[in-house]
Amino acid sequence: MPQNSQAPGMNEQHSPANSSPHPPTVGKLRMVLPGLAACLATGLLCIFASQFLNGLSALLLAIILGAVWRNVAPVPQVLDPGIAIASKQLLRMGIVLLGLQLSIGTILGLGPGVLLVVFLSVSVTFALTLWIGGKMGMDLPQRLLIATGFSICGAAAVAAAENVTRAKQAQVATAIGLVVLFGTLMIPAMPLLGALLGLDDRSTGMLIGASTHEVAQVVAAGGSVSAAALAVAVTVKLARVALLAPIIAGLGIYMRRKHSVEGGKNPPLVPLFVLGFIAAMLLRTTGLLPDSALSIAQSVQTLLLAAAMFALGLGVHLRSIVKSGGQALLLGLLGTLIIVCVAAGGTMLYPPA
Repeated sequence: MPQNSQAPGMNEQHSPANSSPHPPTVGKLRMVLPGLAACLATGLLCIFASQFLNGLSALLLAIILGAVWRNVAPVPQVLDPGIAIASKQLLRMGIVLLGLQLSIGTILGLGPGVLLVVFLSVSVTFALTLWIGGKMGMDLPQRLLIATGFSICGAAAVAAAENVTRAKQAQVATAIGLVVLFGTLMIPAMPLLGALLGLDDRSTGMLIGASTHEVAQVVAAGGSVSAAALAVAVTVKLARVALLAPIIAGLGIYMRRKHSVEGGKNPPLVPLFVLGFIAAMLLRTTGLLPDSALSIAQSVQTLLLAAAMFALGLGVHLRSIVKSGGQALLLGLLGTLIIVCVAAGGTMLYPPA
């Protein structure tokens, strides 16, 4: 009897499965591989398809595909671990590489008037959206996510703010869904508004870049006007993206102070990937990287962000937006109107040179 009672422990101790350090890693890889492969493959497909779909970028197409799939058909659970990796790690890697598109010299070259419009578009939209959401009685994390996404760079900004705001997954999905909804409506609306205001192509590009939520949506809207409009729109939009770092750092400081009494793990002051974004921007500013390296980095960035956008789209539940009682939808509409008004007024006062 004593020998039998010890046998299980001895067998378990000398079992090859338990003595090897590799199986847990291999098992985790097997768990994430299906979903990760699905997101990357869809990202590649969207990049290919966008070449034949005028005005529809790969990133926008990816997030729409993900949202459609989530809301019309069940997503197999086996994909969930990989989707989670794509929506966080791949997105952060893509944001870091996005910094390589930003040169401090290019941003400063916009001129003080345009830079003032960029600053006001971000700061006024963020502050007023946050304040209005508070008056509506919305939870702080939800209105922080909406304010950040609508004022800076859409879904990427929402995801960047997710950790520091201590937001729930449903709140993240709602904010992303609103970015997709209103940002997509802005693709035809902003060029039309520019024409109604009598703006030339460059000024219309400035209006698009200073107001439209997603980088991908800016590309689609600007490209529908002209090459000149697209060039200005992307540069102005990337100037807004550059404000991602200070906004996230400010949110980190605020949330750390707010929750310091409650104990537990504090949100980071500045997430590591935001520091990577800043480092990439500084590296681009030095001019040390050859054009070939920047081209490769941009291709990789597009793939990573397209895969991440598909994963984020898979988290968009239209029911969650409906269940919010219309408050989130109303706040998204008001946030969009605020940034459009600030951008339009600023463009007319300080048109691009």
